[in-house]
Amino acid sequence: MEAVAALVEQVRREMDKVIVGQEELKTQCLVTLLSHGHALLEGVPGIAKTLAVKTLARILGVEFQRVQCTSDLMPADIIGTNVLNTVTSSFQLHKGPVFTALLLVDEVNRMPPRTQAALLESMQERQVTIDGERHALSPYFTVFATQNPVDFEGTYPLPEAQLDRFLLKINVSYPQAAEEVQLLARVQSGFDADRLDEIEIAPVAPTALQAAREEVRAVKVQEALFAYIVEIVRRTRDWPALSLGSSPRAAVSLLTVSKSVAAIEGRDYLIPDDIKQAVLPVFRHRILVKPEADLEGITPDQVIQDVTQAVELPK
Repeated sequence: MEAVAALVEQVRREMDKVIVGQEELKTQCLVTLLSHGHALLEGVPGIAKTLAVKTLARILGVEFQRVQCTSDLMPADIIGTNVLNTVTSSFQLHKGPVFTALLLVDEVNRMPPRTQAALLESMQERQVTIDGERHALSPYFTVFATQNPVDFEGTYPLPEAQLDRFLLKINVSYPQAAEEVQLLARVQSGFDADRLDEIEIAPVAPTALQAAREEVRAVKVQEALFAYIVEIVRRTRDWPALSLGSSPRAAVSLLTVSKSVAAIEGRDYLIPDDIKQAVLPVFRHRILVKPEADLEGITPDQVIQDVTQAVELPK
């Protein structure tokens, strides 16, 4: 796990120059990149969600684009369109922001359903189709979408098909009191998040991420752990508090993310604790709590923890 260890160490060190605290956010963003997936970041405004993704792009040395979602956003605003060149009398492709490596989709639940659907192909296939012609996206194409868990006015809830395309749902919480004090001290000494380009950040080698991903894919998994993952997934489908359980795609995602967790921990083999650590961010957006259970204050995370504890560990 040499490539993974080197990447994780440098990314964390450079992110610490910009982001105070938020260790879970930093780790889960790394897991998303190592697993070649997409992440949904949920948290109130002002807790460094956007800043974290911009910083990641700087560290990786890749292109970054940001889309601020509104209710009138059209599919062409995301994927692009063919524009007539009056000089040559031919159509030329005007690329949208999806033609990048790291795409931040801010307040994704303000995007209308038609535009949400346009984003599905790019997330799943890493390509877009414009006027019947397919265009490949960057091999590093990763979507980090944010949403506010409090403000629901003027929003379009993401359908299950869209949510299932996100490998992880990362809950971003408030920092600790000591971390907020440290943040204010940094600001007082001249730190300005709006002037990120002026901060000295050492980028990783161009091939570092691909080498780390190859090491993650090589993580060994015993057959008993396949059955353990499947049992967790199948338990969610008939759990009393749930009206919707996890799909087979969730099982694949859990395996993929668990391997990334093992690699970050420095191991080239999987253990049950890796699966337990991965199950919350992988499942929390893929299950649906029954209304009566929701009224009792039961959360998806609580249900997932109960399900995991109910499944016997493999021997």
